[in-house]
Amino acid sequence: MCGIVGLADIKPLDQISILNDSLAHRGPDGSGEYSDPANNIALAMRRLSILDLEGGQQPMSNEDGTVWIVYNGEIYNSPELRTQLVAAGHRFKTSHADTECLIHLYEDKGEAMLDSLNGMFAFIIYDQRKGRLFGARDRFGIKPLYYARPSGGLAIASELKSLLLLPGISRNIDLNSVYQYLSLRYVPGAHSIFTDIRRIPPAHYFSYDCASRQLQIRRYWQPNFSDPEQHSEGEWAEIILDEFRRAVRRWVLSDVPVACSLSGGLDSTSIVGAMAEMGYPRLQTYSLGFEKAEESAWNELGLARKVAQKWGTDHHELILNPDMLLDDLIRMVWSLDEPYGGGLPSWYVYRFMSSSVKVGLTGTGADELFGGYGKWVAYEQSLPNSPPDSAGARVKQKARAVAGQLPGWLIGTKRQAELQRTYDHPMQSYNLYFDDATKRNQVIAFDLAAGTDTVNWLERQYNESAVGDVRNAFTWVDMQNQLAEEFLLMTDRFSMAHSLEARVPFLDHVFAERMFKIPSSIRMQPRNLKGLFRKAVANLLPPELLKAPKRGFVLPDSIWLRGKLRPLVERLLSPDRLRSQGLFQPSVYDNFVVPHLAGKADVSPQLWTLLMFQLWHTVFIEQAATSAPSYRWQDLL
Repeated sequence: MCGIVGLADIKPLDQISILNDSLAHRGPDGSGEYSDPANNIALAMRRLSILDLEGGQQPMSNEDGTVWIVYNGEIYNSPELRTQLVAAGHRFKTSHADTECLIHLYEDKGEAMLDSLNGMFAFIIYDQRKGRLFGARDRFGIKPLYYARPSGGLAIASELKSLLLLPGISRNIDLNSVYQYLSLRYVPGAHSIFTDIRRIPPAHYFSYDCASRQLQIRRYWQPNFSDPEQHSEGEWAEIILDEFRRAVRRWVLSDVPVACSLSGGLDSTSIVGAMAEMGYPRLQTYSLGFEKAEESAWNELGLARKVAQKWGTDHHELILNPDMLLDDLIRMVWSLDEPYGGGLPSWYVYRFMSSSVKVGLTGTGADELFGGYGKWVAYEQSLPNSPPDSAGARVKQKARAVAGQLPGWLIGTKRQAELQRTYDHPMQSYNLYFDDATKRNQVIAFDLAAGTDTVNWLERQYNESAVGDVRNAFTWVDMQNQLAEEFLLMTDRFSMAHSLEARVPFLDHVFAERMFKIPSSIRMQPRNLKGLFRKAVANLLPPELLKAPKRGFVLPDSIWLRGKLRPLVERLLSPDRLRSQGLFQPSVYDNFVVPHLAGKADVSPQLWTLLMFQLWHTVFIEQAATSAPSYRWQDLL
């Protein structure tokens, strides 16, 4: 695992050292640089040594030094690829570095090399003979890649904060990204929070011609739900278990110990079971728990211990007071690069794990594959012929009840109506923290063109999927957006902030593509979310876990916002500050902050969304930070 940087047609080239140093947390084990001054190209990387500890240094070249690479990630089928490449006549300098496989695959196949890769990756290749840079981001967006075009050149890096160090890169905010963030709590799509910086989207590659300075970005893969296979539910359960075991076996490839985070939930438990079943030596597991009795509803330590006992793992527990989460709040904001209003406890899991290991497996991706969030249910069951006793009908009934309880200024009249009628389009049932009407009428202080509403944006994504099946189309939208730019972004930044490589075996593309062949009516069941997967891995789980409800880390934000964080809320969301900032209406304070603090309404999700943006704005805009802040949130008071 690494941090990577590339510059083309940007002078002076030695700036790359500054950008590379900003990524030291991603690779504390070493660094390297390469430059071709004649063609004004420079590459650099920071290395976290996982495979071929002695021989895997980068930048790395082919035999004659005409192709160079910097690479972040792991290719889990690299042993098989190396065998094929040796048979094709390639000579390897390293004993088993996966990086060198990428170089020779590129020599043989060019862009088509991407079809051969199984793993998580972001890389930059400089082809001196063709005078171009080529690179890609993995299919699901596990590894990040940002780029900018200062003076018509190209700068590309693992993290947004590195590109901010270049002269000519402004910190002008992309207002459309702010608008989408308010609804989603993350910035979706190819745009970043800054107008000058964009993302290489998941499953895309780029090609930059050094002579013409032309940049092309193209998709090379997308989920394919066509041609489902016909098997019984029992047969599918056997297929899932077999494919899952294979995926986990691939994703433990390493020259250093591999551990597993263990929440006590279905996903991480199944990974631990598969690793233990294959005889992984001295398997270490790490769990996070909470100390107060009132937190028992989201405390899974008891279940995690049963899993550890079942498989005899070397188990570690960290007991956390939720208020401890606030101690590192500013450091989290800095590490995330962009505004983010989601869960924070993973920060401590990764920090805990990094004290002993370099690699940790997590269960991210399982919910998207098996419909664990059930986002499609409300839409499906709102159709005229939906069964009245179905789970979806109950969801809609609950939504109507909620709509009747919430004040109009919170959810807006449009959203209120949507909750009480048949949805015209699936994306109208998508959960938004601020709906579009509320944002335009009561939150933002800037103008946006028609058609930029979040629901419209999601609908375009839905239509681009070209998937006729509603459940699969929801899966497509989630994988393109929330999975990549919320869950995987957080996983990457929080783990790499502590120099830990986080792996997600559920997103092994061979495994995922086979799961896409399961008819959605079997794979995603409204009354039994993830029931098929639970059936498949039942023998890997303690009996207690089979019946345990889905849980998650729920932040006590309502308590924080009225308690410890109240002075910060009052300061960062005050009318005078909002008026000076120019992004949000000053009336946000009276319409949202005052009723919440007075206990007249619970709008903690909305206030938390706004507060986390304001903390990001403080660090990246007002203070224009160029290195990790050393202050705490209390110091902002």
